[in-house]
Amino acid sequence: MRLGSIILFAALCAFTAYYVYEPIPEDIEERWKLMLTDAFFRSLSHLADFSELVGLKDYMGVMYVITLIENVVPVSDEHVMVTMENFDGVEVVLYQPKQQSGDDTEPRRAVIYLHGGGWCLGSSRMGPYDMLARKMTIELNAVIVSVEYRLAPAHHFPVPYEDVYRVVKHFLQMGVLAQFSVDPGRIAISGDSAGGNLAAAVSQQLLKDPTQQIHLKAQALIYPVLQALDLNTPSYQQNQDMPILPRTLMVRFWSEYFTSDKAFFRAMMANTHNNPESSSLLKFVNWSAFLPEAYRRKYNYSAPTVVHGEAEQEFGTSEPSRSLADPRASPLLVPDTALHSLPKAYILTCEYDVLRDDGIMYVTRLRTAGVAVTHEHYDTGFHGALMFTVWPTDFLLARRMTDNYVKWLKENL
Repeated sequence: MRLGSIILFAALCAFTAYYVYEPIPEDIEERWKLMLTDAFFRSLSHLADFSELVGLKDYMGVMYVITLIENVVPVSDEHVMVTMENFDGVEVVLYQPKQQSGDDTEPRRAVIYLHGGGWCLGSSRMGPYDMLARKMTIELNAVIVSVEYRLAPAHHFPVPYEDVYRVVKHFLQMGVLAQFSVDPGRIAISGDSAGGNLAAAVSQQLLKDPTQQIHLKAQALIYPVLQALDLNTPSYQQNQDMPILPRTLMVRFWSEYFTSDKAFFRAMMANTHNNPESSSLLKFVNWSAFLPEAYRRKYNYSAPTVVHGEAEQEFGTSEPSRSLADPRASPLLVPDTALHSLPKAYILTCEYDVLRDDGIMYVTRLRTAGVAVTHEHYDTGFHGALMFTVWPTDFLLARRMTDNYVKWLKENL
């Protein structure tokens, strides 16, 4: 009996080690910590797949557990005053530096921050976002507006974008800025992943608004997702199985952002989701033209398939298919003339991230258009790293990223 228990325990340990182990590149720091973290994400993803298969709960409904686990109640402390506000019908968490006796009342910087999570997950009330907002508030002496936009699949595109746009328009009013002692010439918009997508899109759309009098000084995009036309770039291929964002999950995020139609998800997985309208915009995401040679490596460019016939009839006139060509969803889909007046940009990319090439293509295109860009690339970085600052998933890489990001804001805002 004792021998049987030992054998069972050894088998369990072997299975656990086999499940946890992932062929993660050797140069990534704290590899085993990343493997253990990814094992949790993969387990939850498998559970979500099973739940959706048997009809218990949809995939994103199960994955939302990640958001709930990290949920906190942001409260004021000795340095930061935290309030829940409503900006034009959208909830925001507002962080303000507490005035100390003797402090002057000089107008402050402000950062409008948009959380990540593939438009389907995440919240401004998650612990890592709360920590980041407090750090920015204190170190920048800034007002931070953290936006609680509505999420897909309950609210497909363009609802999350429209929520963010309404918040930004509301905040960028002289009366509102004066209420929070904000300098109208020192305001940035920022976000990570899907939040970076929203920040880039809003920055572009504000330029097209003739009624907008106050302009953003900077945009800071952290491993942003910027285009849905080509889901087979070199970084999508190289990092298709990398933690924390494998290709399947990123494609699922895109699909759920647009529609709950599983056929569209399957088409996106095969990179056969483009129609004649979106295909005319492929020139703006042609990675063979916009990626430096170092990132192309062994990969050869092949334009995504354009659907015709029955497939075009199925998707060509559908809402998700029309959304593919919308720059509010894919900010890379604009000509250079729409880029040259954008505010200075900070773009962070990670080598081991399916979204690496989106960010690098935007760096290339912005610079070509004459925009001042600071590009910070992490050779050992992986997607989502900036948010891994809370024990037990705290990474040294996250702290370096955070320090460099805040340093750039301090010097450029």
